[in-house]
Amino acid sequence: MHDIIHNNYLEVILRSIAVYLFIVIAIRIFGKKELAQLSVIDLVFILLISNAVQNAMVGPDTTLLGGLVAAGALFITNFILKRVLYKNKKLNEFVEGKAVLLIYRGEVQEHNLQHAEISMEELEAAVREHGVQDIQKVDLAMLEADGNISVISDDFKERSTRPAAAMGQRRKHKLKGRLGQG
Repeated sequence: MHDIIHNNYLEVILRSIAVYLFIVIAIRIFGKKELAQLSVIDLVFILLISNAVQNAMVGPDTTLLGGLVAAGALFITNFILKRVLYKNKKLNEFVEGKAVLLIYRGEVQEHNLQHAEISMEELEAAVREHGVQDIQKVDLAMLEADGNISVISDDFKERSTRPAAAMGQRRKHKLKGRLGQG
């Protein structure tokens, strides 16, 4: 009986790892845009996927311990994958993808926009979210590997390069003292 219990938990671990890897690959195939810009439809989709794969992970073992074994396997797999990706730049680029240039010096890079499946309306909204009203004022906009769109503009440079004293207050940085530690 002792061997049966260990085999059941080993099966839960292997199933969980298989589901984890499948989800990572599926997200990579279907695009990074989905990660940072979740709509209601995307949220519902994620909830349904998690419910659909739950049984695939734990199989017939729906006990608390079975669920904890599956969760532990997912945490360990995630930890190991992140370490491997951190140490292997090429694999990281393959799994995470690369940043994509969307706007350069006020000109929209149409080909990249189409390849990333981002509509002009979505791009304009992202630009406005960064406080820039006109795409022509954007120096650089990138779809980052994590799915966020970063925007740099002349307006940003002017605001961010003024001395802190001229702004009437000292700037405090959250990462102060933590940079370079690892």
